[in-house]
Amino acid sequence: MAILIDPPLWPAHGTHFSHLVSDSSLDQLHEFAAAAGVPRRAFDLDHYDVPAERHAELVARGALAVSGGELVRRLIASGLRVPARRRPGKLEHVLLQHWNALLPDRERLGRELIARWGEKHRRYHDHSHLLAVIEALRTLQDHGERPGTESRAVWLAAWFHDAVYNGVAGKDEEDSAALARGKLADAGCRLEEVAETARLVLLTAHHAPADSDASGALLCDADLSVLGSPPDTYDRYLAAVRQEYAHVGDADFVAGRTAVVRRLLALEPLYRTATARRLWLAQARQNLRAELAAA
Repeated sequence: MAILIDPPLWPAHGTHFSHLVSDSSLDQLHEFAAAAGVPRRAFDLDHYDVPAERHAELVARGALAVSGGELVRRLIASGLRVPARRRPGKLEHVLLQHWNALLPDRERLGRELIARWGEKHRRYHDHSHLLAVIEALRTLQDHGERPGTESRAVWLAAWFHDAVYNGVAGKDEEDSAALARGKLADAGCRLEEVAETARLVLLTAHHAPADSDASGALLCDADLSVLGSPPDTYDRYLAAVRQEYAHVGDADFVAGRTAVVRRLLALEPLYRTATARRLWLAQARQNLRAELAAA
């Protein structure tokens, strides 16, 4: 466990900057920075930017001076690195690329959806979640899982499944499905594709597709892929969900969340595709049981 700092090689604001990181814990990094008087505003998702004149002082305080390459390698190995494409601005660009590949010539609709997913009240159901669902769908399909006949509808449903999000279970899905019907009809999609997209969006209210519903299985498994994340990622997911319900008192939140966790543990199967069960099931059950035990 170490605090690392690379050489001040990054030009900005009339000087050069170093990156200050931890190879084990963001809490450790924040504690070190606070003790050294590095302002929190200098933190950028996985590192602090510190000016060249502070490099020697921070090394004297215990930061280990390493090359830029070594710092990146150890940050990646720690699991704390935030990829460039997940950073604000870049993330929106990546999502727009996905949208334009899915529904060419409808970029305005894609931008509208990206803006919805970027609403300020969102903490978990945001751009990162949308990209995670898209990537999970790709993972499932790359491993041979296939949707039903309206194959594009699964991807469209990923975009619309939380396009309306006000924290009202059931109604959010209904409103998102209604939005999909209107927007996709206006975009010239076939009626069958529009109807299938809306149907899939509604499935995400309970994540219980029929055994024969290949498309529903894909979308629901992708939406629940976060449950099978490593424990530190799962903890960040829980923190983000709590922030979305900051208006709810602790006792009511714990009661509601406990009911959700119990329902998820009772789903049999939790994941419908063989690939999701192989990749995520064991860790998901471990995460859910640990959350329930800590409630």
